[in-house]
Amino acid sequence: MPDARTALVTGANRGIGRAVAAELHRRGLRVILTARAQQEAAAAAAEIGAGATGLRLDVTSDDAVRELAVAAGPVDVLVSNAGVLLEDGAGDPLTVGMDVVERTLEVNLLGAWRVAQAFVPAMVAGGWGRVVFVSSGTGSFSAGLFTGSPAYALSKSGLNGLTQLLATATKGTGVLVNAVNPGPTRTRMMPHGRRSVQDAAVDVADAALLPDDGPSGTFRRGEQVFGW
Repeated sequence: MPDARTALVTGANRGIGRAVAAELHRRGLRVILTARAQQEAAAAAAEIGAGATGLRLDVTSDDAVRELAVAAGPVDVLVSNAGVLLEDGAGDPLTVGMDVVERTLEVNLLGAWRVAQAFVPAMVAGGWGRVVFVSSGTGSFSAGLFTGSPAYALSKSGLNGLTQLLATATKGTGVLVNAVNPGPTRTRMMPHGRRSVQDAAVDVADAALLPDDGPSGTFRRGEQVFGW
């Protein structure tokens, strides 16, 4: 794939992230899959095949992100998928532990922001790039934040805000920044979800490969655009 663009997918050793990496690879991109454990990232990449590479990444670590940026080099497409759900859906914003809130925000929001700062400036300098944040309807103000998992919902509403900030900051540069709401997808995080990871991966890959005149700063699933 000498002329292929390169995509980096965080949290890609399983679930939506791995499916996104496979879908982007199927569409002709080189893919870098990251996970907190190097051997898990490498195993997932080996399953996808030639043109896929696995690298270690802990999105909560400044050092780990810097090391990844050196190892990966410039990327054209960044899919920020790494995330945690530490609540059982029966929570309450009045009683949720602040340790749970802090850990959730550190991964889901600050981790995504940290990785974006490492890779998006080079996209801007190169005049082309695509950034996709894998978000959630639980963090939508228009639908109502989900109080049963308040830390998770808040982290995703923050991620939606980050999408808007970066879309504005990169306007006119050739970089498009969007968030995808994959819906209730069957993963380890949500074993009873209605959608398959393959369906979600198509939506994310479509957002990752929008044409040059495509939208930026949207919250979407396929052609459907949601209110923030």
